[in-house]
Amino acid sequence: MRLRHPDGTTVHLGYCTNVHPAEDLPGIVAQFDRYAVPVRERLGVPVLGLGLWLAAPVAAGLAADRTAVHRLRAELAARGLEVVTLNGFPYQAFQAPVVKHAVYYPDWSEPERLRYTLDLAEVLAQLLPEDARRGSISTLPLAWRTPWDAGTRRRCRAALRALADGLAALERRSGRTVRVAFEPEPGCVIESTAQAAGLLSTVDTERLGVCLDLAHLACAWEEPRDALKRLDAAGVPVVKVQVSAALESADPRADAEVLRGYVEPRFLHQTRAEDGAATDDLDEALSTMGAGPWRVHYHVPLHAEPIAQLRATTGVLADALTEIVGGPAARCDHLDVETYTWGVLPPARRPSTPGELAGGIAAELAYARDLLTTLGLTHTVEATR
Repeated sequence: MRLRHPDGTTVHLGYCTNVHPAEDLPGIVAQFDRYAVPVRERLGVPVLGLGLWLAAPVAAGLAADRTAVHRLRAELAARGLEVVTLNGFPYQAFQAPVVKHAVYYPDWSEPERLRYTLDLAEVLAQLLPEDARRGSISTLPLAWRTPWDAGTRRRCRAALRALADGLAALERRSGRTVRVAFEPEPGCVIESTAQAAGLLSTVDTERLGVCLDLAHLACAWEEPRDALKRLDAAGVPVVKVQVSAALESADPRADAEVLRGYVEPRFLHQTRAEDGAATDDLDEALSTMGAGPWRVHYHVPLHAEPIAQLRATTGVLADALTEIVGGPAARCDHLDVETYTWGVLPPARRPSTPGELAGGIAAELAYARDLLTTLGLTHTVEATR
């Protein structure tokens, strides 16, 4: 969906397809029909934006085959779908039975991560709508926090320089601007906006910046206004926003049984207490952490309350969007709803059919759209491509 900010900026709102498991081109096209088109139809919009996730082997194949990219673009257009942003955080196998720490590898100290990201940039430059100002790719915040030694830092710095050079060369060759956004996440080298400001202030900020995931922001117990001021002061742009909500418990001891219903084997659910106590997964928190309140890195549907006693951090989400697009100027134009956890929600909350999942995603997008319109954004006529 496209919305218009009062300053004239076109703000793109879509949903991230890393919720779907397909990792080959036929499967990706099939998921357009199974999920994305029904979502678009439920919303009643002529064009729906996708934050497309392409596993590394698919990205490499497309980057080497312009004809295949043009076919993919045609498949999108035929279904009323468009892409201005890609999720380049998971390398592959993101909906495998067990992901946990594997999602952080290869990291930015390894050549495979640079290669994958530049492949994505090559593909995105060809998928962008003709009237899109630029594209964006979100990626992991350098690496998991351990090991983080001098050699790892040096390799990461060299990779970021090569990334900026590669994006500049792509822009000269294609005429399209693609920016890469590093996404602060609990447990990583960059967990907070303070760490992002410190580590990214010396990079090429015309092409590199931050992806602000609003669930992660909540788990870091950051106030959105302070977080944005911190990034502004460091000159680090917000390239992309993932519109997401985390799980919160005001009294984890009283809520322990309900919280156990959210323990599951696929993803890490880093847990952070307001007093600074921290664990890398929810089951560990239930065994070792004390009183709350807690926030849990568990993306929950935006439009639906979690199981009773718990709540979602939608207040942080609303405050952050107010800071980002509620003022006289839009501070970011790529917004992506990213609830990748639909398949691991407690059974009573988990969709059991493709239609139920499409309905849930559509409801999340409607929630985000309605919040944005209360901030003064308006619907736009979608471009004809």
